[in-house]
Amino acid sequence: MDIQTLTRFFMWCTIMNGALLVLWTTVCILAPDLVYRTQSKWFPIPRETFDVVIYSFLGLFKIFFLVFNLVPYVALLIIG
Repeated sequence: MDIQTLTRFFMWCTIMNGALLVLWTTVCILAPDLVYRTQSKWFPIPRETFDVVIYSFLGLFKIFFLVFNLVPYVALLIIG
């Protein structure tokens, strides 16, 4: 596997995961009540706990996105 293939792989991973992060964040900001009502049917938890869990997962996903997608892509661009 050469550097160009790895660079393209991480580019598409970054694009797809970045779009997922933006979509998830947008939905949580624009329609938090809808998200809570939908999820509370499956997992009956208080609203305050739900907010903490959702924003914690958003933060964790953002960290994983940066560390495992964006940083390797930028590193491959630099060495390529």
